[in-house]
Amino acid sequence: MGFRLGINMGWAVNKYPEPEVWARIVREELGLGYVQLVADLLNPFWPQDYLDDQVRRIAAACERHGIVVESIMTSTFTRVNHLMNPDARAREFWLDWFKVLLELGARLGVRNAGSHFGIMTFDTYQDPEARKTVLAACVKDWQELTRVAAGLGLSELIFEPMSVPRELANTVEETQEILDLVNADAGVPMRVCLDVGHAPHPSQRDPYPWIVTLAAVSPVIHLQQTVLNASRHAPFTAENNETGLIGREKVMEAVAASGATDVLFAFEIAHREHWDTDFRIIADLKESVDYWRPEIPA
Repeated sequence: MGFRLGINMGWAVNKYPEPEVWARIVREELGLGYVQLVADLLNPFWPQDYLDDQVRRIAAACERHGIVVESIMTSTFTRVNHLMNPDARAREFWLDWFKVLLELGARLGVRNAGSHFGIMTFDTYQDPEARKTVLAACVKDWQELTRVAAGLGLSELIFEPMSVPRELANTVEETQEILDLVNADAGVPMRVCLDVGHAPHPSQRDPYPWIVTLAAVSPVIHLQQTVLNASRHAPFTAENNETGLIGREKVMEAVAASGATDVLFAFEIAHREHWDTDFRIIADLKESVDYWRPEIPA
């Protein structure tokens, strides 16, 4: 499919949650045709009749505006322990939650679905035996979800490398280890949702080696502007780009070096609730699209 420019829908949560509104903005104001939907806009914990109504509204709005819902993922309010909760019963709830998320995504025609791999509590992380047990349970659950995904027609599942050890995959090596563990017995492949701005292990804060190594197994790459040693999820405005770490040409050079040929580049930009930024959201997103468009025309 080549390289495509799209947007993770976390920016719309509590600001533009109505499908008819965000779909119009994505197409008419931002000029984008691909989205990564987030569970905060379509949460499997909601009643089934409301979920059915939301799926119908999202599908109709996206069809009206020519938008492809390519992916679905957890987001701000669903950034929780889930499959690494120390409570086994809670992990069962979340496994069922993910099965519903995959089904909802399949109804919208997504190619992939995912999340962070899991988040350990401090007590779990600091206890080697508990850490081993919870990791093994999490791997088993993701393997079960890959089989569910296969039955629903998804191409792959994805997980996002995070910034601290408790949240896993904060090094390139650990990211590859997780891929190997899940893919040892998977229905569809487990792949990566790389974020160019995450600030992981102190020895691996340069994002470009991450891109060179992992872009070829990342069907989705999150785009954000940031500075070294931070993950700001800032827009690509002229002001931010003057001091920012992420440059469009350098990113695409690293992608080319990785051998990747099929990637959805999805903006994951967040505006904190502040008087100086709340009314600039759409303008900042549009400037970000304009900045990246010369590198990714689709």
